[in-house]
Amino acid sequence: MAEQKERTPLYVFARGVFGVLFRTLMPLRYHDVDKLNRQDAPYIIISNHRAAVDPFVLAWPVKRYEIRFIGKREIVGHKIVEWAVTQLHMIPVTRGATDMGAMRACMSTLKEGHVLGIFPEGTRHQPEMMQTVESGTGMIALRAGVPILPVYIHGKVRPFHVTHVYVGDPLDVSDIKAQGMSNDSIQQVCQRIRETFYAMRDRVNCAK
Repeated sequence: MAEQKERTPLYVFARGVFGVLFRTLMPLRYHDVDKLNRQDAPYIIISNHRAAVDPFVLAWPVKRYEIRFIGKREIVGHKIVEWAVTQLHMIPVTRGATDMGAMRACMSTLKEGHVLGIFPEGTRHQPEMMQTVESGTGMIALRAGVPILPVYIHGKVRPFHVTHVYVGDPLDVSDIKAQGMSNDSIQQVCQRIRETFYAMRDRVNCAK
């Protein structure tokens, strides 16, 4: 797959601004980030979600591609916000419902050779990491047939605090996909996502 050079001016600008912040005010330390840059598109990045800046946490280290994120449709209610969302190629989705329009947009994004960014929790306000994983994430994972790279953000990005970001090995769901598409297989994928992130968190905690 050829590299996707197309990035909107707003994406380039926002990525640059946050890159400065992540080197200074809100310092980040990435681990195994080469896994992201070695991977050819199309692929999916999934991550836990604690802060509004998390999309930029994922976008900054990915040098080869623009990440096209799924975001909640509620934020698209103002002309300026709608313009920004369009410029950033965000895919709006209705939370808590089966949004087939968003699903088709996600599949088209991957078929066109882009990188899709998903926060499986659907919100950054869950009491426990990955307590709930949106079923749409499981459905996309089963249908897409592309590599899925988990990225674990250890804690909440905040000023004057070093946040560590870990890139894991590709998530394999081929055994579940072989069972066929069903609600049970989708839930199995969601459970595998939970277990993957819990394992990443436990490895970080044990290493301290």
